Amino acid sequence: MSGEYPVYHAGRALGIDALAPTAGQQVLDIGCGTGLNFPLLQERIGAAGTIVGIDRSAGMLRQALRRAEARGWQNVILIQADMVLLDPRSTAARIQASGGSAVSDAALATYSLSLMGDWQQAWTNTTGLLATHARVGVVDMQDPEGRARWLTPLARLACALGGSDITAAHWRAVEERCVDVVRASARGGHLQIRAGKMMHDG
Repeated sequence: MSGEYPVYHAGRALGIDALAPTAGQQVLDIGCGTGLNFPLLQERIGAAGTIVGIDRSAGMLRQALRRAEARGWQNVILIQADMVLLDPRSTAARIQASGGSAVSDAALATYSLSLMGDWQQAWTNTTGLLATHARVGVVDMQDPEGRARWLTPLARLACALGGSDITAAHWRAVEERCVDVVRASARGGHLQIRAGKMMHDG
């Protein structure tokens, strides 16, 4: 895929498979960047669905907009915001004002939580934008395992250059706070994928 190493595209594909969005749903793409998840999400949700891409970088969002316009996707809403700092209520209003729903059916964070300093707050803010029992997916990185362990220095270097924390295991939030969790891994365990249905606190 243009703009990304194939090794990381594999994680995106597995993450969206695990999230399993369906036709007509609204999906939050947390830290959407240039929109690399958009083609795979569009295959699942179709024209009746909605992608809400949230990213703090205006430059990234400009590229995401170009990607959507080039494909003729009219169901993409882009919001510039820092997931750690945003207010879910006002963000929901912004999404509604752009033609979307105040609450989303699913959220996916691919290689983005590891870039956020207070990722726990980002998680809380994400869940504030979701419907009850929505599905949440996380794709992120750790040191390779088993026979692939020799690739650890390279993996750590790639993550350091990208500003990612390879040690935080952000996907554990899905395991701790969701039910019916789907687990997958790829590239010698370097890519970890989790998705599940959020537990209802009430």
